[in-house]
Amino acid sequence: MRSQILSLAATALTLSQLVAGQTSTDCNPLNSTCPSDTALGKTITVDFTQGESSEFSADTGTTMTYGTNGAEFIISSDGTAKTIITNNYIFFGKVSVALRAAKGTGIISSFVMESDDLDEIDWEWLGGNSTMVETNYFGKDNTTSYDRSTSPAVSDPQDTWHIYTIDWTSASITWSIDSVLVRTLYYADALDGANFPQTPMRIKLGNWVGGAADENEGTIEWAGGSSDLTQAPFTMYVKNITIQDYTTNGTSYSYGDMTGSYESIIINNNSTSTNTSYSAGQTVGNNSSSSASSTSSSSNSSSSSSSVAVSSGRSNQPGRVLFELLGLGCAASLFL
Repeated sequence: MRSQILSLAATALTLSQLVAGQTSTDCNPLNSTCPSDTALGKTITVDFTQGESSEFSADTGTTMTYGTNGAEFIISSDGTAKTIITNNYIFFGKVSVALRAAKGTGIISSFVMESDDLDEIDWEWLGGNSTMVETNYFGKDNTTSYDRSTSPAVSDPQDTWHIYTIDWTSASITWSIDSVLVRTLYYADALDGANFPQTPMRIKLGNWVGGAADENEGTIEWAGGSSDLTQAPFTMYVKNITIQDYTTNGTSYSYGDMTGSYESIIINNNSTSTNTSYSAGQTVGNNSSSSASSTSSSSNSSSSSSSVAVSSGRSNQPGRVLFELLGLGCAASLFL
């Protein structure tokens, strides 16, 4: 998650500090030989109204609260950010979150997918704006421009539950709100793929103060102004999340070289390792029609190979979005 509008007064040093402050990696495989990433390899649904999930870990300094509205990302008067991160990675996939953004000038709610080499796909909400949400992406931490964001309209995201979805394949990324497509990014449109996010990712959910007094001028401007922490608490709510890994034939992912190309990613399982060798128009994964049963901290869901088509749409039950895996008769649901 990164600020998109930098004031003319912001210096190059300030810009580099901003980027470093909002993204991080324990080991960048473009520069070093890094440990393999544990694969999710299935579909899970986590219902945060049932409490903490073993699928996520809290970031440093984060203490979470759970209630009838699910996970509560509460920023108090000390301004400490709250972030939880999935323990496992997906290599192309679909993620849907039922979320209400935090209110407050300069308060930034976020749903971010990020890889070890700093590929990134974002949703971000400004607490002082009740009419839109921002989408964005970055490839390999390339911040040479800040003109990749869009701002689709959304009705009252701080007080109204919406379902926000990212569908990520080797060919394209789509962003949808309540099953309505609001943006599509094709591989070739991201510097002929050079800036296209394409390496295994974790999911980060968080709430932070973009308008803090110690932030740089560009960040505060983008966030909508200075935050008044005496008005805390500022709370983002996440009721539930469904995560589908389109790659289901591995237990971990590793980088075969330092290119950061999806074709270099090695899919490891208990006995073999396989390099991916797919064109940009294909989705990574095996072609079997079998499904694997999985259990998250609060619900059961089924997964299939990534070649199975996925449709989404409103069911006839109010407040429910049903994601059906075609031909398998199984479903993962998000409830409002």
